[in-house]
Amino acid sequence: MFNKVINNQTKTMILLMVVFTTIIFLFGGLVYYSIVNFSHQRFYELLKIRTTTIVQIEKSKKQLDIPENHILNSLNDEELPMERDYVFSVPEDSNFKKISSEVHIPDTFFKNIIRKGEANYNDNEFYYIGQSFKYNNRSYIAIASAKNHYVVYYLGFLKRTLITCMVLSMFFSMIFSFYLSKTLFKPILKITGKVKEISSENLHLRLEPQAGNKELNELVDTFNTMLTRLETSFETQNHLIGNVSHELRTPLTSIMGEADVALSISRSAQEYKETLEIILDEAEKLDKKIKALLLIAQTGFDGKIQKIDKVRIDQLIWDAIETIRRMDARNNIYLDISMLPDNPKKLKISGNEQLLHLAVTNIINNGCKYSNFQQVKVSLGATDTDVYIIIKDIGIGIPESEMHKIYDPFFRASNTKNYEGYGIGLPLARNIVRMHNGELIVSSFENQGTTVQLRFPTLYTTLKNEETQI
Repeated sequence: MFNKVINNQTKTMILLMVVFTTIIFLFGGLVYYSIVNFSHQRFYELLKIRTTTIVQIEKSKKQLDIPENHILNSLNDEELPMERDYVFSVPEDSNFKKISSEVHIPDTFFKNIIRKGEANYNDNEFYYIGQSFKYNNRSYIAIASAKNHYVVYYLGFLKRTLITCMVLSMFFSMIFSFYLSKTLFKPILKITGKVKEISSENLHLRLEPQAGNKELNELVDTFNTMLTRLETSFETQNHLIGNVSHELRTPLTSIMGEADVALSISRSAQEYKETLEIILDEAEKLDKKIKALLLIAQTGFDGKIQKIDKVRIDQLIWDAIETIRRMDARNNIYLDISMLPDNPKKLKISGNEQLLHLAVTNIINNGCKYSNFQQVKVSLGATDTDVYIIIKDIGIGIPESEMHKIYDPFFRASNTKNYEGYGIGLPLARNIVRMHNGELIVSSFENQGTTVQLRFPTLYTTLKNEETQI
């Protein structure tokens, strides 16, 4: 239930706060522990100096006769806060309980001094350090003690300061976490809002790239590519639905009309033969249109190609030209290779050779047909990133007012009535080109000719983009 209430932005903000707070507490604790430890060591060093001084003073005396269990309280000028200095004669039985009860120091402290030669002790208020020394074959203990004002007062102030700083740091970390999480999710929320605006009615909309955000831009590019596929699929579907009824109804009407007329009255064998020929001709037209519809539907840019190979575009064009010449010897095609690159590897692309052959053949064949078999110029060139094919004819061209319909299946320009065709070549070619992440651009002027430019990314560019996406 909690996960449903809070969103990822809130989770990120909480996570950042926890991380920042943990780091702040760790560093604060480390600083406090380091200073406390340093203050203890430093204060013990000062006490050790005092103890050494006491030992030297006592040893410098001409006579040091301290009875057992007798406490010599040596009060010097207080160089340390509330300093107390002691010199004890070690009892013969090493029993320090009497001395311990009088000075309120544990007897284990004295025993440690005897055993180790030096020891320290503190009761959270006073710090003690003691040394053992011998004088005239007798053992003595010198102890220096003082109150560590630094620990008692200054470290208390340090503790309060650190706590205050931590509270303030937590407050600012909360603000910073909120700002950072909001900044991180702002482009994502922006993209989400844009995506919600996109529907089947406005698939032309695209997400805008985010400056300086490589990972998010990869997501944007992937989503835009998906939108392009969807848009093309919707366009193909809408065009098919809009044209299929008209294109299929016409030959069906002719077939049914001829059959109805033939059956209405008795006719001669020759008349029946002529009727059947008409029906057969219309049925063949219907079959061709159905095949054309299926071919367009199969290349509706669904992002799936049966077989991907390395394709040499120059070889593909030679094969396409040879195919077109076999179809009609009158086809006049000139291949311009003046722009070929020095490195033949630049002419390789990744794609389906059969589909690419179909697209190029259709466009070149249209150029030959609509230019009344005048010369069609095919130019091939390449850059480091793209391969270009330019097909230029000097035929009848396309009226400017009809250019926006050239990709509609079965659309034929108003000046093509004297030419056989079904209006599927260009839509089919564009779908194939877009399936290969390419681009098809048509420019045409009526009675002046048409120029079609095909652009495909090179094999190296395609592989590099795939590696980047991975």
